[in-house]
Amino acid sequence: MSEQAIPEAAQGAEILGQLYEVIEQRRHADPSESWTARLMAKGLPKISQKVGEEATEVVIAALAETHQDLLEESADLLYHLLVLWSAKGVKPDEVYNVLYQRRIGDGDVKKKKKHKNDDAK
Repeated sequence: MSEQAIPEAAQGAEILGQLYEVIEQRRHADPSESWTARLMAKGLPKISQKVGEEATEVVIAALAETHQDLLEESADLLYHLLVLWSAKGVKPDEVYNVLYQRRIGDGDVKKKKKHKNDDAK
């Protein structure tokens, strides 16, 4: 599907916010009708396991599979990460704020200190 065929609201990072809202809506749905609800019902250990599995699949796709496989696995990882955030009460904006601070704020100093400490090891 070309980028032009994708609705404007579904482009870019905005889709993550929309997906997070869907996850929030489905977290207490009937587990027999919703993968999100089923995953939430299994609890944090299962959700965390899925994030780990999907991260591994992203690495494998990056190293040995097609571009499309990497896209698909990346989408799976982002979905499961959003489920984890929802389960832990983390809002996407909280993570975006951390990224923003790292990009323009005190986070640059924090990263430099961390890398300096890593270099000393």
